[in-house]
Amino acid sequence: MKAVSSFMSAVSAVALSAGLVVSGATALQFATASVAEAAVVSSIEVRGNRRVDAETIRSNVGIRPGQNFGAGDIDEAVKRLFSTGLFSDVRINQVGSTLVVSVEEYAIVNQVLFQGNKKIKDADLVRQIQLQPRNSFSDSLLAADVETIRQAYARIGRDDATVSSQVSDLGDGRVNVIFDIQEGDRTKIADIAFEGNDAYSDSRLRDVIATKRSGLLSFLSRNDIYDEDRLRADEELLRRFYYNRGYADFRVISSNAEFDDAKNSYRVVFTVDEGQRYRFGSIDVESTVAGLDGETLKGSIKTKEGNHYSAKAVEDTLVALNEQAAGLGYAFAQVTPRGDRNFENQTISVVYSIDQGPRAYIERIEIRGNARTRDYVIRREFDISEGDAFNQALIQRAKRRLERLDYFETVNIATAPGSEADQVVLVIDVVEKSTGELSIGGGYSTGGQNKGFSVEGSIAERNFLGRGQAIRFSAGGGKDSRNYQLSFTEPYFLGRRISAGFDIYRNTAEYDDYKTELTGGTVRFGLPITQALTAQVAYNLTQEKYEYTDYCDENGDGILTGTECRSSGSVRISRYLQHAIEEQSPWVKSSVSGTLLYNTIDDMKNPRSGIYANLTLETAGLGGDAQWVKLSGRGTYYKTLSDEMDLVGMLSAGGGHIESFGSEGLRVFDHFQSNDRIIRGFKHNGIGPFDSAATGRESRHLGGTTYFHGSAEVQFPFPVLSEGIGLRGAVFADAATLYGSDLKGIPGVTIDGTGMEWRASVGASIIWASPFGPLRVDYAVPVAKEDSDRVQNFNFGVSTRF
Repeated sequence: MKAVSSFMSAVSAVALSAGLVVSGATALQFATASVAEAAVVSSIEVRGNRRVDAETIRSNVGIRPGQNFGAGDIDEAVKRLFSTGLFSDVRINQVGSTLVVSVEEYAIVNQVLFQGNKKIKDADLVRQIQLQPRNSFSDSLLAADVETIRQAYARIGRDDATVSSQVSDLGDGRVNVIFDIQEGDRTKIADIAFEGNDAYSDSRLRDVIATKRSGLLSFLSRNDIYDEDRLRADEELLRRFYYNRGYADFRVISSNAEFDDAKNSYRVVFTVDEGQRYRFGSIDVESTVAGLDGETLKGSIKTKEGNHYSAKAVEDTLVALNEQAAGLGYAFAQVTPRGDRNFENQTISVVYSIDQGPRAYIERIEIRGNARTRDYVIRREFDISEGDAFNQALIQRAKRRLERLDYFETVNIATAPGSEADQVVLVIDVVEKSTGELSIGGGYSTGGQNKGFSVEGSIAERNFLGRGQAIRFSAGGGKDSRNYQLSFTEPYFLGRRISAGFDIYRNTAEYDDYKTELTGGTVRFGLPITQALTAQVAYNLTQEKYEYTDYCDENGDGILTGTECRSSGSVRISRYLQHAIEEQSPWVKSSVSGTLLYNTIDDMKNPRSGIYANLTLETAGLGGDAQWVKLSGRGTYYKTLSDEMDLVGMLSAGGGHIESFGSEGLRVFDHFQSNDRIIRGFKHNGIGPFDSAATGRESRHLGGTTYFHGSAEVQFPFPVLSEGIGLRGAVFADAATLYGSDLKGIPGVTIDGTGMEWRASVGASIIWASPFGPLRVDYAVPVAKEDSDRVQNFNFGVSTRF
């Protein structure tokens, strides 16, 4: 028992000792923790810095000698120093009463060099990467820049480009960064196929999307580059195409690209589900807003019963109904379309429900991403401003306007909660694109003032200084012509949706017998009346000079001057033309013109539906030498005849009349002259009144006071050629008449062909949407003409059918 008692006493002693040790350790731990939580140092020492001033480092640490600090303060100090981007490593330790801050500085980039790049210039690559001279170097930035360069090459169709990097240590904390680029071959798109499409052929759908198959001229258009973002955009183009043609259930199931390493090319496959094709059934408007009758709004409906369903028509109706309701004082009226499908007769009945929407106001408009474009250029495209009632339809309209400006790659509009429950913030994110253009081109034309080969160069900026203004200078000409023009346009004059601008030009041209020199300018204003109708007013001042270039040779024995030609009785050129050259040069025209322009064309580059019409009235006589009134107009109507075959019909008609109110009548140069826009198959100024006594075929036609013309055309694709070339064919029939004359009599000279004789021609065309602009070749055969007419079957030039 005594032994047990002794053992228990020993155990108790050990336990007591252990308890005292543990208690002491715990107390020490708490004391240490207390010190760590409230440490004080007398000084801060900086180690390892070579370029960064020690005082700059101390200020970023944020801990001051003599002040308490803890572990959290040290963590924050480390984070602040790392965030400067100057250091690759930061360590902070307490040594006695000194806080030691040890840093390792990043090297400084001395130069960024590129090797092996030919397709993308150094300057373009420098703008995209993050590593820049005099900035800090890091391995993470280097890796990111390698990927950035690779993506830049992928965007120009060189997916197999490889990029490697080297870092050359120059000592003293400076390095050169070298990117070695193997550009590789251009990756092509060998084929674009569609699966699940029955209503439209692959060739028709390939024409809808922006991505094209590689062809002979793809290196000019660059539309055969595979890009996932472009593929998503193509999906949206397909949806719009089907939705606007009755296929309300259409969906893109997938879009995939299969890469062939051996051929370095992609095969793109779109899998679609077309669904049924619907027509509009009954259309109605219902209103639950007190005082707003749905019947009064039916005039704004753009959807018609029996027409094929169109998402665009529904969207246009929503905008029109919202605007009309707002105009009647119901700013918070909300229009919602409700569709009812009838699968048996394949119709969609639409009811536009007008309800009182939530009272939400726009607190502010935030614009992001516009480094160059000024805020007001974006804001003015909105019909609503801060403080106005929120209206989704007007916001979508503004989005389309911003996209049409062509200043931005993308435009996204979203909303965020405001400071109050009934306030929203409108957030506009834009990605800017290059808006400057430098172009040099050449061409050949068979008729008009600039016939023959010609070249033209121009410098243009459509977003001048980020103000949304357009400025353009062009110069060009050919063997017998020179043209110079400076144009400037302010689209929002005095802060209103009124365009204002001016044009200054000088044109010289040399014909077979004479040459012309026109110097002038125009001041113009444009006012939109509706979304489709615009009014334009302009003041025009022009000085015209004429002189002979080719003198007559009556008997082949000698050359006579223009005056001698006239006195000798030689009539190589018309006496009226001689009179204008000798007696009416220089000639000053001072005029005011007004134009109404109506445009509903779906695509100005490749029209398939809509109307483009203009009517111009010009009066000369506000000073100057000219005294006349001229009325002219032209209308063109496009309609898709077959979506499946991509057949487009075009009807065009126009006319003009000029009337003198002066005592001397009109000059030869005031009369209308025929051209290929009036009728094809005849030479420029090749029909109409003429001087039968003149022997020179080029200088005998005098033009007329009145003309009328009409044309019918059917355009179709060339299925055997790549869509990337952009070639289409056409067959056409033209008819025109040019008659009347207001030339005062010259003794012994008779003007013939003043009657209203109609000419007609038929022919075929090749139309090319080239990278240099729309071009076309026409071959026309006259089927109704006069003996005095000058025929020209072949015509080549710029396609300007509007």
